[in-house]
Amino acid sequence: MRLEASLQARQEMRLKLAPQIIQSIEILQLPLLELRERIDQELLENPVLEVLAPETETEEAGQAEGEETPAVDEEEVNPVEAPQVEPETEAEPIKEENYEAVEEIISQADGEEEPWGRRRGSSDDEDSKRAAIENSPAPDISLEEHLRRQLAYSETAPATRQICDNIIANLDWRGYLEHPLTDIAASMGTDVTLPQAEEALGIVQQLEPRGVGARNLEECLLLQLDARQPGYDLLARLIRDHFDDILKNRYPQTAKAVGCTMEELKAAVEEIGKLNPIPGALFGEEPAPHVLPDLRVEMIGGEYRVILEDSALPSLRICDYYARRLQQKDLDPQTETYLKEKFQSARWLIDAIQQRRSTLFNITSSIVETQKEFLDKGPMFLRPLKMQDIADRVGVHVSTVSRAMAGKYIQTPRGIYSLKHFFTGGVEKQDGEMESWEVVRQKLLQVIENEDKSAPLSDEEIAARLLRQGIDIARRTVSKYRKILKIPSSRRRKKY
Repeated sequence: MRLEASLQARQEMRLKLAPQIIQSIEILQLPLLELRERIDQELLENPVLEVLAPETETEEAGQAEGEETPAVDEEEVNPVEAPQVEPETEAEPIKEENYEAVEEIISQADGEEEPWGRRRGSSDDEDSKRAAIENSPAPDISLEEHLRRQLAYSETAPATRQICDNIIANLDWRGYLEHPLTDIAASMGTDVTLPQAEEALGIVQQLEPRGVGARNLEECLLLQLDARQPGYDLLARLIRDHFDDILKNRYPQTAKAVGCTMEELKAAVEEIGKLNPIPGALFGEEPAPHVLPDLRVEMIGGEYRVILEDSALPSLRICDYYARRLQQKDLDPQTETYLKEKFQSARWLIDAIQQRRSTLFNITSSIVETQKEFLDKGPMFLRPLKMQDIADRVGVHVSTVSRAMAGKYIQTPRGIYSLKHFFTGGVEKQDGEMESWEVVRQKLLQVIENEDKSAPLSDEEIAARLLRQGIDIARRTVSKYRKILKIPSSRRRKKY
């Protein structure tokens, strides 16, 4: 068999998205904060774009629509390096009557005192800087750095401090000792003995937050107990000897084993529940994401109206100066090509933002119309809804609905919700109506809240209670939703 390279021509059809469509899709799925960042970036990179001042926007809105932006050729162009364009007009010379004012400004900048005897920016600037520093959040520090700072102020021998540093370096994100103490001592050489390592571990375990340096959960909780608090012996015994019985809600056996009453045991378990099982999680936590609703729903004139929360976005327009430059006949080809490309990019961006507003408004209005009962009466009236239903009503593809909802939030009279919250499947009731899964979960939660806590309902009994309400779901579905709602099993829900 002979192998050789050859050139062959063939015809084929491919579906390719135009750059304008790609940009429109990207703009549509951006949340409000990311869209503002995208606009700021475009303003830096595209000199043809400029922000329309509020007063200019008002004036232009009041004028008759007769003026158009100078026409620009729509042909495809290649990006080139931005040429240096000199302004058409030179700066006006300073008038004679303004010389004194200019000299006064220069003298104040050089440090001369103002007429009222205060240096420029002496106290006001300091007050503003101090206020900014005081109101700025403290930089996040890691658990390791926090412990080392405390260790630096302790009166510890250098050799012991070195062992403590090694132990701190081996703590995991929870604050637990990740490796056996014998391995840590062996890794430091033959000069470190196990008693020395245990002494260093005791020093680390006395640092804040209490509970760090523990080797298991029980030790972590024991380190947080105070020997001076009432009932210390009972708390320590419960954690040390009967912790598994407490987790499994075996209160009668535990009370009998430790020799206390049921009330004393409940009080002790409540105190144990106040301890922190993961002390290291206090450090290095990621801040909660800032949610800025893209839309708002308000009751206006007896009807729910959708309002776009995009007033913080700047109003964009094409710069008149560059439009006039493009109409000049003496432009070199490189400058003309560059300006055509930037004009095209600016128009695409403005059109994409306007298309985003229109699509997002239409989709959200259709959602609000469908979920009106939810807004009126609460979560128990959330209707099953599919993206395809909204796509058919608005007249767009279902992928457009999915992209429009990505990362978007809406402020409603019931609170702030993700747009995806309103899309949920459902189960058919015995009367033929559909009930959303969210409503099923809420009804399951109501059944558990109203049960007899001395004899909690099993998953099968919960399914039977829901069947009486017309909701036919299996026991395993009840178990799945119970775990999603973080509701413990019937054994652990039992109260004595």
